[in-house]
Amino acid sequence: MIPTPFYLIDETALLQNLQKIDLLREASGAKALLALKCFATWSAFDIMRPHMDGTTSSSLFELRLGREKFGKETHAYSVAWSDREIDEACSYADKIIFNTVGQLTRFAEPSHGIKRGVRLNPRFSTSGFDLADPARPFSRLGEWDVTKLLGVADLISGVMIHYNCENRDFALFDAQLGRIENEFAPLLEKLEWVSLGGGIHFTGEGYPIEDLAKRLKSFSDRFGVQVYLEPGEASITKSTTLEVTVLDLLDNGKQLAIVDSSIEAHMLDLLIYRESAKLPQVGDYPYQICGKSCLAGDIFGEARFPAPLKVGDRISVADAAGYTMVKKNWFNGVNMPSIAIKRASGQIDLIREFTYEDYLSSLS
Repeated sequence: MIPTPFYLIDETALLQNLQKIDLLREASGAKALLALKCFATWSAFDIMRPHMDGTTSSSLFELRLGREKFGKETHAYSVAWSDREIDEACSYADKIIFNTVGQLTRFAEPSHGIKRGVRLNPRFSTSGFDLADPARPFSRLGEWDVTKLLGVADLISGVMIHYNCENRDFALFDAQLGRIENEFAPLLEKLEWVSLGGGIHFTGEGYPIEDLAKRLKSFSDRFGVQVYLEPGEASITKSTTLEVTVLDLLDNGKQLAIVDSSIEAHMLDLLIYRESAKLPQVGDYPYQICGKSCLAGDIFGEARFPAPLKVGDRISVADAAGYTMVKKNWFNGVNMPSIAIKRASGQIDLIREFTYEDYLSSLS
């Protein structure tokens, strides 16, 4: 048995998402790029590669990882490329996307050999968190002046528009894409490709994939562009658990269970966005599940179980793939979870364990 904590990727659950991506690609003509900022566990790339068209990145290291470990098409975006990065980035990228017209013109010469794009900010989004809202006041993420963009249209072949965040509402997606069509038509008509980014929850239960496919195809046909999507969470939702073990129990006016993991170190988005982990909710015995770091607010959330917990019991934290392994850290020196894959056959393969030497080498 693999010692906890560890992330357990379920190949069968992952393939269910990927099959929906296949359906959307086939019906719409859109291409799908894995968003490495969300999920970059390259041991799973062999499972994902047949169902996706490549990767999209947010930094030089992500870009290189996508090129070397995933292959296929690589889109390279960064909020700001540096002089020392640009040549290497262009050597890995099929398309390079600049955040601003200033970066585009500054690096026009070193990027002339590959297709270029600019990030377009429509000045609206579906994000409910100011922290993650690309359309927040004074946002630094992208350009929105059509006249300014038309002035450099001869330097680009496409744009990237990232404005969805866990958007489960097709009607809202449809309406917002209509706004983009109307407001940016003079630019869109000059392009070869448009990436509509990620954040569309089309692999979720009940999402009308057929309607989305028709809408994407109509957009593609109207402007004569290749549409790209950048599914991150949509690719891996509900595919992975974080397996933890109860180390101690405490009654402090509430039943608490301390486990061998930490949201600060292993599920940082829970802390950032003040969310609760997806924990068991069946039974008459409630517990607050707590992490083992020294942070007072290191709390996974509330859970319920059919029997009282005991030291040594294992708990599965559901939906633990996105923005976890890419953000895990060595806070408090708490050991990082191992990574394992449950194959479709039922066999569990331990892919990677982390040791003191990994902790030591992360410091100096």
